[in-house]
Amino acid sequence: MINKLDNLLGFNQKALGLRAARQELLSGNIANADTPSFKAKDFDFSKAMQNVQSPRQVQSALATTSSRHIGLSDFRSITSVPEQYRVPQQPSIDGNTVDMDTERMQFMDNAIRYDAGLTFISGQFRTLLSAIREGN
Repeated sequence: MINKLDNLLGFNQKALGLRAARQELLSGNIANADTPSFKAKDFDFSKAMQNVQSPRQVQSALATTSSRHIGLSDFRSITSVPEQYRVPQQPSIDGNTVDMDTERMQFMDNAIRYDAGLTFISGQFRTLLSAIREGN
């Protein structure tokens, strides 16, 4: 049963995790708008989703004593997303690359998409709950 729920909600769980990580990154950019030499960072969401969904072979010296132990071959971390420095449209004299208009737009776009993901998952749970209630 848990595997079926994971199959149903796994994609959205990963997407929400990436959205939350991106929100932290963008808020850090906004918070450091006046910090000299601060370089604004972001990541490509679609590439990050592909990264966390595709299985990765990890070479490890981790020894397991049972075939039921969790291996590292299927492990994908949200924190393994490669960050990229944002190219400034108009560089500042102090070396800071934060453009507040761009950061606010990206922040709001990401927040709206995060909220839409939560709404979608909520709808999936309502559908499951309805199916369970009708089944009884």
